[in-house]
Amino acid sequence: MTDPSPERPPTRSRENTRARLMDAAYEVFAEVGLDGASVEAICERAGFTRGAFYSNFDSKDELFLDLAAAFAERKLGSVRERVRVLQESDAPPPTVGEIAQAVLDVTIEDPLGVVLMSEIKLRAMRDDETAEAYRRWERSLTERVGGIVDALVRTYGLRLRVPAADFARLMVDVWESTATAAVIDRVSREDMWRLGRARVEQLAVALVDGFAA
Repeated sequence: MTDPSPERPPTRSRENTRARLMDAAYEVFAEVGLDGASVEAICERAGFTRGAFYSNFDSKDELFLDLAAAFAERKLGSVRERVRVLQESDAPPPTVGEIAQAVLDVTIEDPLGVVLMSEIKLRAMRDDETAEAYRRWERSLTERVGGIVDALVRTYGLRLRVPAADFARLMVDVWESTATAAVIDRVSREDMWRLGRARVEQLAVALVDGFAA
């Protein structure tokens, strides 16, 4: 039996191997950063050999970029699902706080996730390829979340004082800065969420005409 050609889709076993390596890399990169992480450490965490690593990734940098892309897509998927549930609900119209929560579910992460996002940003400051990947993700995030906010505004007859994309970007910025500070202060995930939600609700109330939290 011949080996599959590069054009054929990966087997389920290979997909599982890649997933386990990426899960391990998520933890290792968040714990020690890209420079401090070694292929050996990632393989040990995943329970694989270096051969398994290099049959799936050409380098540690490639794995890092793939992980960043998967991380971003997971965030966007979370937003789409949360807003879908909100729009299909038979409950009374949501408060501005509930709308903010729906949008901000894109950034709810455990402390390791916050650290990893900071690591991605730091890498983007130093490396052109990572910077371009990060800019693409950020543009996509702003456009998609802005479109979601715009749809919610039309659905519930809200009036924003700024464009929907700016509204989304400001809320995400406030949340991310709050989450970063919470990790530095060793705040629990629950307290981080409560603090972040309180701050973005304040911002949202200030940016929506005639709407209270």
